[in-house]
Amino acid sequence: MMKNFYQVVANTLIANVTTSYLWFALVFWAYLETKSVLATGIIGGAYMLLVAVCSLWFGTIVDQHKKKSVMLFAAVFTLVAFVVGASIYGLVPYETMSSLGRPWFWVFAGIILAGAVVENMRNIAMGTVVTLLVPKDKRANANGLVGTVGGIGFIITSVFSGLSVGLLGMGWTLVAACVLTAVAAAHLYFVDIPEKGVAHDPELKNKKVDFKGSMAAVHAIPGLLGLLFFSMYNNFIGGSYMALLDPYGLTMFSVEVWGIIFGVAGTGFVIGGLLIAKFGMGKNPIRTMLLAIIAMGIIGAAFTIREWPVLFIAGMWLYMVLIPLIEAAEQTVIQRVVPFEKQGRVFGFAQMMEAAAAPVTAFIVAPIAEFWVIPWVQSDAGARQTEWLLSTGDARGIALVFLVSGLLLALSGVLAFMTRTYRILSSFYAKS
Repeated sequence: MMKNFYQVVANTLIANVTTSYLWFALVFWAYLETKSVLATGIIGGAYMLLVAVCSLWFGTIVDQHKKKSVMLFAAVFTLVAFVVGASIYGLVPYETMSSLGRPWFWVFAGIILAGAVVENMRNIAMGTVVTLLVPKDKRANANGLVGTVGGIGFIITSVFSGLSVGLLGMGWTLVAACVLTAVAAAHLYFVDIPEKGVAHDPELKNKKVDFKGSMAAVHAIPGLLGLLFFSMYNNFIGGSYMALLDPYGLTMFSVEVWGIIFGVAGTGFVIGGLLIAKFGMGKNPIRTMLLAIIAMGIIGAAFTIREWPVLFIAGMWLYMVLIPLIEAAEQTVIQRVVPFEKQGRVFGFAQMMEAAAAPVTAFIVAPIAEFWVIPWVQSDAGARQTEWLLSTGDARGIALVFLVSGLLLALSGVLAFMTRTYRILSSFYAKS
């Protein structure tokens, strides 16, 4: 079973490289063409909003079908979407395509986003594959390995997306993405995921979106809903970073250099995932997760407090070390306490809640940052009032948003330790 699991992990690496490569390239290209943090905020927010809307549906599909079939469908759909997007890019005049005020810009971005969103069906299925193929006492380690693979893909795509857009242009970037997606789909076809049949839940029959069953499965576990709400809140705060991190980095560096720096910082994903793969999550993954969130908030508040490249890069690296730890903690808890035949819907419900939070923040923060915070900090009065804290620089307005977001995140982690939900779920996990 573990041999099969490693095959699935290898294929996941190919898929992550493919989707992330084009996703980063789209964001980089959109900002360079429009110079608007509002555009990147809308693209990032729309992606997370679509993930939120579709996740419960994806989870229901995962519970209704064999896991390989679900993953293969997602791979083929993504390939078709990327090919259609590349065709539009090649046929529509560039001046029309790259204009924020023209509909073709949004049609093109929307099709690429659709392919990336459906890829998330695969991520939900991957959580259940860990339960299916990995022994219970090794699942935290397996989740760490999956996080490591995601980190490796993140590094590769961060570097090559920036270089690809800067040196080759968006057209050849689209061609490369289509080829990589085809390779991932072909490889997945030959990967074996042993599953004798579908572990059907009788209540799931003929349902397309089982919201009631998902809620029942979550409510059946004491404290689980509280954990999912806290993860949603964590993403709500993290939406400010999603909307503004690329504009901040592209203010300091060229697109080629920014892609390389993002890739270097992404080694933190790998280190964090490897640490979990080696040592697991401890006796109480929930406690480990909250400690990581507190540390993440402190880092997020401090890493842009001065416009110093070394501080920024080091802060991003440490922040990314903690991300796979937080994700693995939630997955490990769900895989232990939720019955296998209901895990797809619970993973989908969790992804829906988490994804719903970030676009709200992105849609709010991006306009506030562009039309109020950044102009105020750059004004003479704003600069005088914030210089003692943030010094001076071209991106001090974004730094102020990051500072406030990080402090709120750290405070929420401290308060979570004091809740009844934390004590109840920790006890239930220990007894499972």
